[in-house]
Amino acid sequence: MAETKDNSLHWTFLTNHAHVFLCIARNPDLRLRDIAGIVGITERATHRIVSDLIDAGFVDVRREGRCNVYLVHPEKQLRHPIEAHRQVSDLIRLIQKS
Repeated sequence: MAETKDNSLHWTFLTNHAHVFLCIARNPDLRLRDIAGIVGITERATHRIVSDLIDAGFVDVRREGRCNVYLVHPEKQLRHPIEAHRQVSDLIRLIQKS
């Protein structure tokens, strides 16, 4: 979580699942260790989230040498009823730097 000037923790609008997903969408060959560092969670939590994303069909993984490369499925619908009318690509476009 992000810290404020008084060092107290506060909430963010996106979940860790969204943060991990957006890291993968931006750079599909990032290592889990790197994603964990960017998001600010443990490598174990990152592995669990990536497994969730793979199990739900939002991401595929393939092995290239000693590394994993991830493939995002931008056509997938978002899961919550409030945003279910949107695709993953809409979220990526919204967050991605221009």
